[in-house]
Amino acid sequence: MANQKERTLLIIKPDGVQRNLMGEIIHRIERTGLKLVAMKLIVATKEQAYEHYKKDEEWLQKKGELRVKQRTEAGKPVEKPAREYGMDIVNGNVTFMTAGPIVPMIWEGNQSVGIIKKLVGTTEPLTSDVGTIRGDLTIDSYDISNGDERSVRNLVHCTDNPAESDREIAIWFKPEEIVNYKHVNERMLYDVNLEGILE
Repeated sequence: MANQKERTLLIIKPDGVQRNLMGEIIHRIERTGLKLVAMKLIVATKEQAYEHYKKDEEWLQKKGELRVKQRTEAGKPVEKPAREYGMDIVNGNVTFMTAGPIVPMIWEGNQSVGIIKKLVGTTEPLTSDVGTIRGDLTIDSYDISNGDERSVRNLVHCTDNPAESDREIAIWFKPEEIVNYKHVNERMLYDVNLEGILE
């Protein structure tokens, strides 16, 4: 069933703000017909960032094992359990997200989570498709970020799936900061008969 009011979170990260890509990123999303219902420029607290990047034990272990494998292949020593390397990834993301101003936004519309995910591209800019935000606007890769033991600089965060939207939105926005309004685009996108267009 179509959900014309589906909401999703998008955050322009510190690298997107510092590189003056805010307008470009917003423009790409606006062109789809999705409706912007909340936006602000803030410096994230560590508490917000840790809540945002809250990962379960399975995720920490799996990512940590991958990091152990990468270190072993690169001839680097493995100095701690895999889970701690997984936690290092979270800590790196928090450090990056709190390094400078960010722009959290909420977009609304049919399949908003999937539409924005498609526009943003995969997590690693190097392997993101041409035409995506990450594929077109940055050049970072896992090789460089893992070698530097830092978070990959990929310009934006977007919600992975609709089930996560409410949790993520609540971290960055109070209900009163979200604006409910009608946009003229909605008639073109959702009005069955397009009544009233012709005079």
